[in-house]
Amino acid sequence: KLGSVLSQANLTTMEVKGPAPKGAIMKASDAIGRGVIADLYQGEPILDTRLAPVGSGGGLAPTIPLGMRACAVKVDQVVGVAGFATPGMKVDVLVTGTPPGAGPNEQQVTKTVLQNIQVLSAGADIQKDTEGKPQQVQVVNLLVTPDQAQTLSLASNLKIQLVLRNPLDNKVAQVPTAAIGQMFADAT
Repeated sequence: KLGSVLSQANLTTMEVKGPAPKGAIMKASDAIGRGVIADLYQGEPILDTRLAPVGSGGGLAPTIPLGMRACAVKVDQVVGVAGFATPGMKVDVLVTGTPPGAGPNEQQVTKTVLQNIQVLSAGADIQKDTEGKPQQVQVVNLLVTPDQAQTLSLASNLKIQLVLRNPLDNKVAQVPTAAIGQMFADAT
């Protein structure tokens, strides 16, 4: 699985008729101790491109491209798009809250703060509750630039919603901020 570190127990050898696939690892010693950056399946040749560089270890970190960051977003079934926000999918990030400096009767608004963001991983994490006891929470790690990581950090103080995108749709849309009053503007 993604993030695992290969050991001798994970490996076997096989005979392949014809030329080996391009980039296939031919010696076990070239794979042992390297982190898996793309799931591997029993019986398939291990390609060098599916393993982290020698010495970078396992876990999520070696899967992060240079210059990018993995930023965790705590989600529930709704925020996490009912479990469909899986690794490799793209999402937009929306936040809902009251703008700074707003008066006591000011309405909350929703704003799209990030678009076309890749999901790096999704699953459970252990966090402590108010009594210090461990509890499982759902987390989605998003692949972002350092600037986007700052935006997500600020957004964590508000209500976050992930919106699933079509994988072929990578356009950044100009989306105006939405307010509750706007939805009912034409009501009589």
